Amino acid sequence: MEMTFRWFGSKFDSVTLQQIRQIPGVKGIITTLYDTTPGEVWKAEEIKALKKEVEDAGLKISGIESVNVCDAIKIGASDRDQYIDNYIQTLTNLGEEGIHTVCYNFMPVFDWTRTELARVREDGSTVMAYTQEAVDRINPNDIFNSLNKECNGYVLPGWEPDRMAQVKELFELYKDVDADRLFDNLVYFLKAIMPVCDKYDINMAIHPDDPAWSVYGLSRIITNKEQILKMLKAVDNVHNGVTLCTGSYGTNLDNDIVDTIHAIKGRIHFAHVRNLKFISPTNFEESAHLSSDGDFDMYAIMKALYDSGFDGIMRPDHGRMIWGEKAMPGYGLYDRALGAVYLQGLWEAIDKNAKNA
Repeated sequence: MEMTFRWFGSKFDSVTLQQIRQIPGVKGIITTLYDTTPGEVWKAEEIKALKKEVEDAGLKISGIESVNVCDAIKIGASDRDQYIDNYIQTLTNLGEEGIHTVCYNFMPVFDWTRTELARVREDGSTVMAYTQEAVDRINPNDIFNSLNKECNGYVLPGWEPDRMAQVKELFELYKDVDADRLFDNLVYFLKAIMPVCDKYDINMAIHPDDPAWSVYGLSRIITNKEQILKMLKAVDNVHNGVTLCTGSYGTNLDNDIVDTIHAIKGRIHFAHVRNLKFISPTNFEESAHLSSDGDFDMYAIMKALYDSGFDGIMRPDHGRMIWGEKAMPGYGLYDRALGAVYLQGLWEAIDKNAKNA
């Protein structure tokens, strides 16, 4: 297991590479060319420059999150092959630089949904939260404005202003895209890119839908074990795999995270590990990574990953805002650094217990 840390680039992130380097055990960066538009080719020279910046700081790029899939591919538009060719060229350019893991999602319109970005917890920390009742009250055209007030002046990944200005048009694009059609378009995309993934040993790691149910009637196709297994079987290539995001997959309490880890062993290329605290099945808030701070057994999750032979990259996922920090919601330094060390501690204990048994 390789512990990593997400970084959005020096132009967008409040956290610096120098700070990340000081987190014990973290040598790898999960990053992106954040100012690219979905569908455009990532230029080789921009990838080289990003890689050099990271390596000059004494770190390495362990994976990319995300090379976003454009809407033309998701809806199966007549020009999707052109955009798939662009995606293949981007993967080629990444592969030439020795980058072997790409996280992506296939969610319509919204990459993730929360109704609060700074819910105040009892200890005074703030967290992102979701309530279905709030979603039911908010018009989808207005949800971005309600969130933007709490973003601390940072751009929200997947909620970029230019994209959110077109919410009405996006809903129109997806109005006839049911779950079957969306799934077929995903399979079409994956089959088209597998040859370049095979050539450069690039693991595509699809991120689960967040939350793991339909929002505003939009189709969701990566929400449970059965759907994940269906996707893996449809494109049965080791490079077609999964980002196990406990905080997205676990939004649905019917999902058994430990069971799913064992069911898809060998196809988990990336792990986002975090905890959630549930007030009700559709009212949850993000918490510290510690098991006792939420409703997930983090030891059991980490042990399942260990027992299944997981040797991929991992990162602590969304953290609380603590100690007065102002940062991109969910992506401050302090709580995620605590999470990185906690998860490594669990892994070390599990590893030593296994070797001493």
